[in-house]
Amino acid sequence: MFKEAIYHRPKDNFAYAYDEQTLHIRLRTKKDDVEIVHLLYADPYEWKDGVWQLNRAPMAKSGSDDLFDYWFIEVIPPYRRLRYGFELTSGNEKIVYTEKGFYHEAPTDDTAYYFCFPFLNKIDVFHAPEWVKDTVWYQIFPERFANGNPSINPEETLPWASKDPTSASFFGGDLEGIIQHLDYLADLGVNGIYLTPIFHAPSNHKYDTTNYFEIDPHFGDKQTFKKLVDLCHEKGIRVMLDAVFNHCGYYFAPFQDVLKNGETSKYKDWFHIREFPLQTTPRPNYDTFAFVAQMPKLNTENPEVKKYLLDVATYWIREFDIDGWRLDVANEIDHQFWREFRQAVKSIKPDVYILGEIWHDAMPWLRGDQFDAVMNYPFTNGAIRFFAKNEIGAKQFANIMTNVLHSYPENVNEVAFNLLGSHDTPRILTVCDNDVRKVKLLFLFQLSFTGSPCIYYGDEIGMTGGQDPGCRKCMVWEEEKQNRDILEHVKKLIALRKAHPAFRLGKITFIEASDESNHLIYTKTYLDETIFVMINNSSKEIDITVPLSLKGKRLVNLWTKERLVAEGEGLRAIIPPYGFLLYQAQDR
Repeated sequence: MFKEAIYHRPKDNFAYAYDEQTLHIRLRTKKDDVEIVHLLYADPYEWKDGVWQLNRAPMAKSGSDDLFDYWFIEVIPPYRRLRYGFELTSGNEKIVYTEKGFYHEAPTDDTAYYFCFPFLNKIDVFHAPEWVKDTVWYQIFPERFANGNPSINPEETLPWASKDPTSASFFGGDLEGIIQHLDYLADLGVNGIYLTPIFHAPSNHKYDTTNYFEIDPHFGDKQTFKKLVDLCHEKGIRVMLDAVFNHCGYYFAPFQDVLKNGETSKYKDWFHIREFPLQTTPRPNYDTFAFVAQMPKLNTENPEVKKYLLDVATYWIREFDIDGWRLDVANEIDHQFWREFRQAVKSIKPDVYILGEIWHDAMPWLRGDQFDAVMNYPFTNGAIRFFAKNEIGAKQFANIMTNVLHSYPENVNEVAFNLLGSHDTPRILTVCDNDVRKVKLLFLFQLSFTGSPCIYYGDEIGMTGGQDPGCRKCMVWEEEKQNRDILEHVKKLIALRKAHPAFRLGKITFIEASDESNHLIYTKTYLDETIFVMINNSSKEIDITVPLSLKGKRLVNLWTKERLVAEGEGLRAIIPPYGFLLYQAQDR
């Protein structure tokens, strides 16, 4: 066995409390190197005649990526504590892996050899809001969704969709425009909306906040926002706002005071200033978002800044009953601030959703004391590379998704924010080179994957656009200009997600991934329901036999409602170019 690849740590995604009674334990080994793995485990105080009473249970292979196999087991320790190790078998070779290294036989004279989960404390269990598992989000860039109240337009407002946007364009989108189209969102089937910043700011994107306690007047007022939230809740739609706490805008009053008064300003410690006087060129001499002089970084370790921002966070929950906060540039803010943020907002509304914008490995923020989820960009990148760009084959794609699922605990994955595009990325139809079939496959995979999916406004009707500002065009409301084929496809997928628990909640298992035909087969299983998803991501029709034991089963095509009886040890499937099949297995 290749011992250098065998890995476990008794924390984070390798050993964690799934609920108040259950531990999940994972092990990593070299791909195709180990045949059988058993967990060796016992309560650390279970002794008999000087011998520690080890139990032995088989672990299941939960997936593979390019380099590794992953093994999984669920354990319910009767006394909520556990010492454990692993017995690995390959051919005639058998070894025991513990915290102290490798052994030929499992030591039973001392528990100190073994990995330790000291105690399953209830307060340490990762808890995210249950409702998120059933939520399909819809991201709205308010300035471009709909102009519902032209009387509050900025002076330089352009006629709706009259030109392609620039970084400085205004088209008059506002909160009233969202209110007027809530029936559209409800008919689409989404039950959560995520709004990019709506607070007072000079830009069209509002990520340069000047007043965190006020709605931007070009979007409306607090009364309008309260109406929006109330109407959303009446329709079963949750509302999440964008919190830009890493940095403020250039015209934020405290920063303006520092510009005016320099070292004598009472707000000088609200920011990270390297020297006075402040300068913006050639690079600012104060910390900013990137090197954008108009976005000075806030010092969240400063008690006054911390109080101000936590007051903001709780104010919009307490006064307007919002359901979530999306946290901009969350990884550049200190962990202690986010711990206090969580305590503050959860004390007002325990089931509020806390979503961090982090593009890399986010495990340090997902231990139950900070965020409920992060924006799942590893999922996004893998899906775009496979379905849209054809940069990778089916095997590598399945490996990437397996790695994504094993990067975090299962209860974290269940509420992950899975997006295909956003205000920061090109439109998916554009990335797909205007191939609608590829867009449909992207939506199919997104809406059947583990987690909480998010649709970027307009992607469901085939809007196009490159990188910002191209991806921020005005929403198309004329039906004759919308791609109704994509729209009906998305509506049908959302309906399936709501009707079938396995589609939204089920565990995903990759059954087959072929680089030769570029097809992918996976199952979604929840309780006694299993759904088979078969995808042909190629330009040729494929005729395959799926190696599944289906004797005694009846299959229902969830897309066409056609029923067929499966015989033997396989299922023949003919899948058109860039097409798919969805089957639910039922007992006859």
